[in-house]
Amino acid sequence: MTVPRSPWWKGRRGEWWVVGQTVLIAALVLAPQIWALTNPSRGWLRMFGGLLIAAGIGMAVRAIIELGPNLSPFPQPQENASLTRRGLYARVRHPIYGGLIVAGLGWALWKGSALHLLLAVVLALYMNAKAAREELHLLTRFPEYAAYRNATRRMIPWVY
Repeated sequence: MTVPRSPWWKGRRGEWWVVGQTVLIAALVLAPQIWALTNPSRGWLRMFGGLLIAAGIGMAVRAIIELGPNLSPFPQPQENASLTRRGLYARVRHPIYGGLIVAGLGWALWKGSALHLLLAVVLALYMNAKAAREELHLLTRFPEYAAYRNATRRMIPWVY
């Protein structure tokens, strides 16, 4: 006998976390350039921002590929998921979230806007909270997760 699934809008798997994440990313990408940063190093900020965008997207894409069939947008892991600890996951526990944060910061520097920088910080705080929620599920699901958590950074290799 299968248990009936509740509607997505009740958020049992963490659907509202995904909605919030999507809204924040869309706001960051689509926000108008307000409070523009103007200084002589503006060209360097754009170049550094472009590098961060490429690095963040590359990190997230590589992490998605390495996660394979365990991939889920929700904080709650899939029923048949296994704990991935290879590739980027050997260094950080949430490289997709880290990649989104790095790309978001890069976008803010590329745009040269204080509003975009503020939205990138809000996205980073939100992804950190989502990761904390996800880790509660992972600790319950995988007994070896506590040791893995102690041995790796949370989102960005060598940083956090």
